[in-house]
Amino acid sequence: MIRTNLVTLTVIKAVAYRQKLMTGGSGVVIIREDATQPGIASISKTSGEAIPSANTPKKLYPQAAFNEAIALTSGLPFRKQGSVKPSDAFVSEEPAPKEEEPEEAIVSSSEYLKIVDHYTDKTGKLSYPLINKDMIKFAHSSSKVRQMIEEGAKPKEISRYVVGSKFRSVTGNAKLSDAQVTKMVALLDEVSPKGVLKEFNDEIRRTLKARN
Repeated sequence: MIRTNLVTLTVIKAVAYRQKLMTGGSGVVIIREDATQPGIASISKTSGEAIPSANTPKKLYPQAAFNEAIALTSGLPFRKQGSVKPSDAFVSEEPAPKEEEPEEAIVSSSEYLKIVDHYTDKTGKLSYPLINKDMIKFAHSSSKVRQMIEEGAKPKEISRYVVGSKFRSVTGNAKLSDAQVTKMVALLDEVSPKGVLKEFNDEIRRTLKARN
């Protein structure tokens, strides 16, 4: 994923940037200061229109906002940039009702972007190999993981511990919940149908199989 200069939207009070998908297509990300969940959409190769991800709240991120984001970021040079900090002037006139989807975990857009920044390679792309290499290295060096394996932990339990530990470290938020970590993984997964942690999860299964 390569990220561009930020643009300011008028349809809603937010900023946006374009991202390059690992599958070869493009997408846009919209960030509101009053919302902890960023809006993400891929761009149709046939129609050029935005296709919002399943996790994107439609009330916070209407189709018109994505259309404006696509138009404003069109032709901008792709480059790596630092963490996005939208202006404090962003205030929602119509915030999403608190009772809407109360059980769904939401993540801070700034924390999500810290994850993206941390695993962006020298070419400015979000690197799946870099993410998996870091997770595998941590798992092999962790005494806690060794203990979990000896106690018969399941692959999902080990994966949840490793990814949660790394994401809490990278974001600097020790209180990041497992549900929020899962949400971040889902957001990263939007750029590829293969799964962002496939290599890491395969390595966990191989390790457990070798121990049995």
